[in-house]
Amino acid sequence: MAYKITSECINCGACEPECPVEAISEKDDIRVIDPELCTDCGACVEVCPVEAIIAG
Repeated sequence: MAYKITSECINCGACEPECPVEAISEKDDIRVIDPELCTDCGACVEVCPVEAIIAG
């Protein structure tokens, strides 16, 4: 199951460069994870400073 970014996201961008499959992008001042690309590696979860990324 893909990870998702909650409304707690502060759009800092820390997660995007950590994604090995480039599943994270910016949309409407928040980062989003494409569930079709997400491989559930959890790299983004480790770097999120506000814990806004959860298992979806």
